[in-house]
Amino acid sequence: MNFNELNISKQLLNALNNLGFDNATPIQAKIYPVVMSGRDVVGIAQTGTGKTFAYLLPILSQLSYSEQQQPRVLILVPTRELVLQVIEEIDKLTTYKTVRKAAIYGGTNINTQKKLVFNGVDILVATPGRLLDLALNGVLRLKAIQKVVIDEMDEMLTLGFRAQLTTIMDLLPIKRQHLLFSATNSPEIEVLINQFFNQPEKIEIAASGTPLLQINQIGYQVPNFNTKINLLSHILKAESEFNKVLVFVKSKRMADMVFELLSPIFGIQVSVMHANKSQNYRINTVNSFDAGEFRILVATDIIARGLDIANISHVFNFDIPTEPEDYMHRIGRTGRADKMGQSITFVTAEEKGFQTAIEKLMNMAIPISEFPKEVKISKLLLDEELPQKIEIDYLKGVRKKTKSGGAFQEKSAKNSKVNLGGSYKRIIKEKYKKPKSKGNN
Repeated sequence: MNFNELNISKQLLNALNNLGFDNATPIQAKIYPVVMSGRDVVGIAQTGTGKTFAYLLPILSQLSYSEQQQPRVLILVPTRELVLQVIEEIDKLTTYKTVRKAAIYGGTNINTQKKLVFNGVDILVATPGRLLDLALNGVLRLKAIQKVVIDEMDEMLTLGFRAQLTTIMDLLPIKRQHLLFSATNSPEIEVLINQFFNQPEKIEIAASGTPLLQINQIGYQVPNFNTKINLLSHILKAESEFNKVLVFVKSKRMADMVFELLSPIFGIQVSVMHANKSQNYRINTVNSFDAGEFRILVATDIIARGLDIANISHVFNFDIPTEPEDYMHRIGRTGRADKMGQSITFVTAEEKGFQTAIEKLMNMAIPISEFPKEVKISKLLLDEELPQKIEIDYLKGVRKKTKSGGAFQEKSAKNSKVNLGGSYKRIIKEKYKKPKSKGNN
């Protein structure tokens, strides 16, 4: 559908034309009229399908000029990187429209963000933790919010933000429009929808496990870490073909290891990104990679969702993800905007079960390519790859065998009690449990 058919304002149409966008994606075409009608919306669509514009276009169409201080639109996202991504998308669409927006996230000076809010804002884009900090301090008032967007809802729950989301919802006015977007659906998401939403219209563009058609997937069976390094180095030497590459690994430690081994080979062509890096470093790294200043980025799943980095030619799963949905998010970094992409996955014998789960979700197999003969198969193993020795304590074994009688008797219930510390501390801890949060606010 052409954007002209959606009755989008002239200011937004001009901005879209400047960006080279003529036609709406399926989710944009279906979401726009529902949001404009005022109904609550739940949008389920794969990464790379244009979800951000799907909610920004109708919100900006309805957002009139105002000088009121408190925000009228709240957009919640799980990570700092996504906050900046959404702010950037707002900037693109408001070239011919005056809109005040503010990015609120942790890891930066809260006083600076207090001033932003105090000076007046129309659209607030925030992570849940820092938003609550400002709201509970009394600096930010949320009673003027007319629309609330929860983006990447599945990732919000994965990072442990459910308690914060519930608190935020209680601070909002009763009369408001809800927009929820997620790449996957789950019973936990349904619980929140039933709790806060008012008869939402559900729009699902594709099943969560449906791979994007423009992504060509292949895999290699690889015996160990060092052989993975040899294979990755061999493939990446084709610079003209592998011109913008994301290499996903399972942990921060693994990211640093892979980076350190690739650096002597590729020099300034490679960089690394994970949650232990400073906020400024992460922002600058994403911007530099997007601008093409280096061609290989080794990263954890911190960059797997939401970020729109143009023209990524290949995604490598150096470590196959343990959750099938994470695989879909990773490969969705390539093959965007109707361009073909390539996903290459390395699979060890220990990771075979994760491969099977991914293939079950997608309802298709990942084609396995023949291992290149010119690549050296390393026999050098990491500590965690070494066979585990099983040590038998024969004395304990005898005790187990004579558990019900003989010389080794069980302790009485009274004598088997464990010292748990002062009862007052235990009671306080039980009464004032804090929500578990693994995310970066």
